[in-house]
Amino acid sequence: MSEVRSVASRVRDGRTDRGWMRGFWILWGILLPAKLWIAATLAPFGDEAFYWQESRHPALAYSDLPPATALLIRGGEVLLGHGELGLRAAFLLLGALLPLLVRHAGTRWFGPRAGAIAGIGWMLLPLGGSLGVLALPDVPLSACAVLALIGFDEALRRDRWRDWLLTGLALGAAWLCHYRAAMLVAAGLALLLFTPRGRTGWRRPGLWLALGLGLLGLWPTLSYNFGHDWSGLRFQLVDRHPWRFHADALVQPLEQALVVTPVLYALLIAALAYAWRRRSRGGPWDLLAISGLTFVLGYFAIGLFADDLRFRVHWPLPGLVPALLVLPVMLDDWLVHARRRAYGLSYGLAGIGLVVTLAYLGLAGGGAAELLHRAKAFPDNFVGWQEASAASARHLAESEPGTLLVADGFMLGAELDFGLAGTRPVYVLDHPYNTKHGRAGQLADWRLDETALRGQPGRPVLLAVEETGIRERERAAWLGSLCRRVAGLVPVERLRLYDGRKVFAFYRGRVPMAGEILPDTCAATP
Repeated sequence: MSEVRSVASRVRDGRTDRGWMRGFWILWGILLPAKLWIAATLAPFGDEAFYWQESRHPALAYSDLPPATALLIRGGEVLLGHGELGLRAAFLLLGALLPLLVRHAGTRWFGPRAGAIAGIGWMLLPLGGSLGVLALPDVPLSACAVLALIGFDEALRRDRWRDWLLTGLALGAAWLCHYRAAMLVAAGLALLLFTPRGRTGWRRPGLWLALGLGLLGLWPTLSYNFGHDWSGLRFQLVDRHPWRFHADALVQPLEQALVVTPVLYALLIAALAYAWRRRSRGGPWDLLAISGLTFVLGYFAIGLFADDLRFRVHWPLPGLVPALLVLPVMLDDWLVHARRRAYGLSYGLAGIGLVVTLAYLGLAGGGAAELLHRAKAFPDNFVGWQEASAASARHLAESEPGTLLVADGFMLGAELDFGLAGTRPVYVLDHPYNTKHGRAGQLADWRLDETALRGQPGRPVLLAVEETGIRERERAAWLGSLCRRVAGLVPVERLRLYDGRKVFAFYRGRVPMAGEILPDTCAATP
């Protein structure tokens, strides 16, 4: 009888394994067209539009980022033409490849079933499943992190040149994506310094090849910084961070739990602890434990002292990949009789979070922003730009020849430039937000800042101002300063959208003459 039960158990397990693998492809096949539709209909938000501007000015690096994001956008537009889909095409492709990479890693180390479960987990993560809908550096950075994870383990295990080559190329490509590639380096160094398997790597020539390729990927960013007084590095490491302890950042684990969904987040943290206890067994446990905990704990520690004003919950995302890979093994060990309920609860809640995320983006892109506005979930970053671009085009058509288009800040300037398909330069006033977000230096390089504007005295100007893009307590001071920046301002139109949640004002004026005395403050508004 026991033999019969054993055979029946294996049959059931085989069916379950095939179910997980089939579920992986079904979910992947559903997500891809959904993300494609959202990416093709959702207007770019300010950062995306600025990355698009960077793609039109090829360079080794930029004031806010290394070159990879701009290069990927440029490649998409070369293939598909200008528009939202061209902007995001390369990121959609990488976003579709990421679950396959996660599945491949899990299959490599723990078998096909574990690989399928890990891949499904990645797709159900609200941030993981939606990755690729927007043209963001986190997409290629996450792909590089997974490739580096696979390559580094295989290199230490087999010491083959091709594995060291993969590790080095992934690390070099990561440096081309973002400064946060430093966390990958930190995880690798921790493994090399603190584990027996890692310490053997120092004697292998392939390691130095990998490190050399990694440094090669860092060269464009270092070259840019060297030629720009280290402005990019200074912004990423100094200007944007207070570097003093702020107790409110202790809620970071709660933020992560909400974004990942609470039950799955708890299981993923438990999975990293599970891997940590098995690190003495060597690969892949040591690599998965150290890489995952370096990202999760490292960003938590940095977050206690770093910038807490900008969105940052995506920073530890690559560190969740090792946890997802370990999760099936941990549940098979700990909850062999209850693992189905554990998957149902954790993956079910994560799936709800993913559906909510994609539905929100889909409604914002599908013209249902009014519905979201009534639901107190207004998609401020994704709406209004098309109407503002159309209004700018209309007013420019009615303007005298030679009129310069000027935006009051980098974000509106980038959106207008995207909306007008780059057909004319868009100058930008020296808004404090330009410096705060690390874009002032780049605008100066492109000669699109206020200094470049003042180099054309007397030229007619159409000034576009996003009034609601400024914090209310700062709004009066900024609007009052416009008359000191553009001479002879005359209100043209005030475009109110969504019950005043988005307000754009348009003025006519001219570039001040040298030495011209201008009013201290503006009295007129449209």
